[in-house]
Amino acid sequence: MPIEEVYARIRTALNESPRNAYVAELHIQVIKYAAFLEGLTGREFCAGLGIGESFGAEFTKMRKIAARLETAGLDVARL
Repeated sequence: MPIEEVYARIRTALNESPRNAYVAELHIQVIKYAAFLEGLTGREFCAGLGIGESFGAEFTKMRKIAARLETAGLDVARL
């Protein structure tokens, strides 16, 4: 899947999430699309989504956690 489509899907999910669940939704979306986000820095991810650079740290954490969750059996397609 092209990275622009990944960004579009993440933007849609963030826009549809309740305001008080924005960061949680960001976490879920990074875990869901981690395979497509390999090699991106937090700064690049934030720039691609048009969100503040402060979310770069959250991106980095969730991408690392995604691998462990998948190893433990998480089916990211169900997120």
